[in-house]
Amino acid sequence: MPKSVENQDEPNSQSIKICTPIYFWPHLAVPINPFNDLFVLPMKRSVRPLFSILLLIVFATTLTCRNAVRHTFELEKKVLIQPPKPVFNATLLRFAAVDAGEAEAKKEIEQLLEGNLLGRYRTFASWRRFNHQDIRTRTSVGLPVMLRSPQFYRYWLDFRRVLSDWSRNKRFHADVMLDLVRLVRQPIDRHNGLVVSEQRRYSSCAVVGNSGILLNSNNGALIDSHEVVIRLNNARIESFSEKVGSKTNISFVNSNILHFCARRDGCFCHPYGLNVPMIMYICQPLHFFDYTICNAFHKAPLLVTDPRFDVLCARIVKYYSLKRFVEETGKSFEEWGAVHDGSMFHYSSGMQAIMLALGICDKVSVFGFGKSDSAKHHYHTNQKAELGLHDYPAEYAFYHDLVERPQVIPFLSEKFKIPPVVVYQ
Repeated sequence: MPKSVENQDEPNSQSIKICTPIYFWPHLAVPINPFNDLFVLPMKRSVRPLFSILLLIVFATTLTCRNAVRHTFELEKKVLIQPPKPVFNATLLRFAAVDAGEAEAKKEIEQLLEGNLLGRYRTFASWRRFNHQDIRTRTSVGLPVMLRSPQFYRYWLDFRRVLSDWSRNKRFHADVMLDLVRLVRQPIDRHNGLVVSEQRRYSSCAVVGNSGILLNSNNGALIDSHEVVIRLNNARIESFSEKVGSKTNISFVNSNILHFCARRDGCFCHPYGLNVPMIMYICQPLHFFDYTICNAFHKAPLLVTDPRFDVLCARIVKYYSLKRFVEETGKSFEEWGAVHDGSMFHYSSGMQAIMLALGICDKVSVFGFGKSDSAKHHYHTNQKAELGLHDYPAEYAFYHDLVERPQVIPFLSEKFKIPPVVVYQ
């Protein structure tokens, strides 16, 4: 305790006690009031804790900014540094671009446009309704004269128009994939009374093939969960809905299917319902006559694939077929045509349906593509053999690249981005 000191000079005055501090830790002593010992000033608050907090804040802010700058730099680096573009075999691309049947197809189209409808098409079933024999008039050899109804000529004019437009536009154009929303979705939306969007794709699409492997799993509910379900060549779904689903938004067919439908009353070709849109690619130019007839009966849109899209699909499939042929046999590209009948070689309906989905969907799921020794070729028939004019293993290689290495697929425009693809086996 500090000592008390009394004032001895003034005995009558009230004693005043002055406390003189005694420090037990001399190294911590600080002069309190050197000018007036009568008062003790309070000790000043230390600034060290406040300074430490400020220093900590500055350090944390610096670290955060540094990480943000580093993250931004890494993102810019990823954007600026793209993966190297694949180097394609120029000879392979050149052979894949050749259509061996182009000259013959052009000759056939010219004959049709000139009016040569007979010959090998003499028994064309869909034309019988427009023709009748005049038993009163006979040719020089005694055969009845075949007369055509006025309705035939109305369809004939439409047939010439659509065939001429189609043949004129049949050329390679990689950017056609960017135009599929306009060519496919917009007509369907207009038919359904929906607001037409120039760029909006379907959120998800399921392309359902017809392979017998579909019977090995119960994917029906998963298939139906997609916004759009695309089915092929009028495959039957009755009694198979647990395996293949029951929903159909687009029926994708080849023109041979429509050719058979044209024989029926009203061109009936609607196993999925009268209001389900149909999209088809042309196998033979003459099938445009079926199209002009059936288009008048269809309530839902009946669309023909753009010929530029057909050419793109043909090139991609031939590229994979040539590549597989050379790698597996060691033979030259020139020998491919003799093995695959180059003039008849064609993509499958399933391949082009998947290509269509890539252009109109944000996500694509593929079901029923592939084969196994125990599965039928088609789940709904007893057919086991594959068609010779298709190279299915080459198409399977294409599907694999869609999932794993989309950047190695040739002939696609750099502007077109392949959406995510999942293949269910």
